[in-house]
Amino acid sequence: MEGNEAQAPDREETGAEAWQRLSAYTYLSVPERLEYVAVMRVFCGTLLADLAVPDVLVKLRRAGGPGAALDAEALTARLEQLVRWGNLLRSTHTVKATSIAEYQRSRSRYQLSKLGERVQRDADEVLAGADAAREVSSELLALVDRGLGELVAMVTEAGGPEPQQALERISTLFVQFAEFAESVRDFYAYLGQVLARYDLDGAEYQGFKELLLDYVEAITEDVSFRAPRIAARLAAIWPHLPTLLSRIDAHTTGLGALAEGLPQTRVQRSRGRDLADWEGLRDWFADTGGHGSQVDQLRDATLRALQSLLANAKRMLRSASGEMSRRKDLLRLAAWFDAAEPEEGHDLAVAAFGLYGARHLGVAPDPESSVPAYVSWWTGPVVDVPVALRERGSRAPRGRAAAAEDHSEQKRHLLERAREQAEARHAAADELRSASGRFDQVRLSAPAMRLLLELLTAALGNAQLHKDAGDFLLDGAQAGDADLGIRLTAWRTPGRHTVLQSFDGDLTADDLTLAVESASMPVVGEPMTEAGEASA
Repeated sequence: MEGNEAQAPDREETGAEAWQRLSAYTYLSVPERLEYVAVMRVFCGTLLADLAVPDVLVKLRRAGGPGAALDAEALTARLEQLVRWGNLLRSTHTVKATSIAEYQRSRSRYQLSKLGERVQRDADEVLAGADAAREVSSELLALVDRGLGELVAMVTEAGGPEPQQALERISTLFVQFAEFAESVRDFYAYLGQVLARYDLDGAEYQGFKELLLDYVEAITEDVSFRAPRIAARLAAIWPHLPTLLSRIDAHTTGLGALAEGLPQTRVQRSRGRDLADWEGLRDWFADTGGHGSQVDQLRDATLRALQSLLANAKRMLRSASGEMSRRKDLLRLAAWFDAAEPEEGHDLAVAAFGLYGARHLGVAPDPESSVPAYVSWWTGPVVDVPVALRERGSRAPRGRAAAAEDHSEQKRHLLERAREQAEARHAAADELRSASGRFDQVRLSAPAMRLLLELLTAALGNAQLHKDAGDFLLDGAQAGDADLGIRLTAWRTPGRHTVLQSFDGDLTADDLTLAVESASMPVVGEPMTEAGEASA
């Protein structure tokens, strides 16, 4: 009981702090919110602003807008209310006045609080581009991968890294990662907002389909390709992190000394200086707690987006008008009803829905069932209205069947994509043939490296198992592609390390020699000389 009583004030204090912080958002929802926003922008426009009521009035009238109509009395009330909410603070600035009137005008001075500045900054950011489609900064992911690789080399070298150099690399790394992660969250939030719509017409649907099939697929593939490499480099850095962060803290204390000298002062350190920042980075790329990584969530979100796009396509196919809904038309019709006079409203209803008064419905009643006049429509028998009249307001029979959909443009697009892929593979084959025998001198492109790994995998699969030694015979193990006119031959060479360099990374194969040649050349039965070998 005593322990619970001792902890109660802490909980009350925490709740009071949270209430005070949430109160700083109040001015954004009150009826005079535009005036409050204009006042807060005046204070946020200058660092360490220390302004009196006359100073704020001058700036508001110069900026124009809703705040320009405020007088001194109304502005003073607004400023005092912002002080109570925690957005502003009363300044301790000494007032120098030459008269009593000047003292009365300038005695109350205000300055911006840290919480108020943060709230107004976030509000301006939301107002500026909340509904915009933010482009994903996928190029930053490659920079994060490269930065982690450099950091791995620094922490594993003899003597450890130089603290200042390591701090610069860590700060740059976390700034790049934060920008990339934020752009991913904003883009997928926008994507979910768009896919939730039910009024996409044909042109909008085509645009979002290309967006998903091209842009989102490229993002997902890039993240999926680099995530394992980033996770592996984080695993290599992790044992050295405590020592590295301690050396950086000893070299550059920053505001950490202020937190040690004043325990009641909270200090928010730069990203990457605490182990918690690194845990957040690791959880983004690797599943460490059993709840799934952010990369997995990204794949799931892409799959859900594709499923939503497919559902929209099904609705469009079922719609007779070629659109998923009549939302735009109904909104336009509602605006007409809102501006129409009573008699015009009746005419609009007739023209829009083809539905007159109940006596003009046009559906003949059942002659065998007589319904008295006093029977309510709510409890009376239901009239069977034909589908054509109920959905389209038409009594005429349906016309001819719709024409078959033209897929020629889609076929042309697929043929063009297949042609580009074939040209890329032929170019990769030419690059491999020209680089054979001097792999240690060239750096292969990504397509050439993929083709080489494809041929190498097939060649190793074609190797036959030696029955006596229980080992694979790699001498003469080959794989080729007749369409590309290329063949790869692999030999086992004890003591040799083959290094294949590419822009996506390097591959080292132990005890292996490779040669790439044209498929029309005769098969070589023994290992090639130095001129035809791939060496480190």
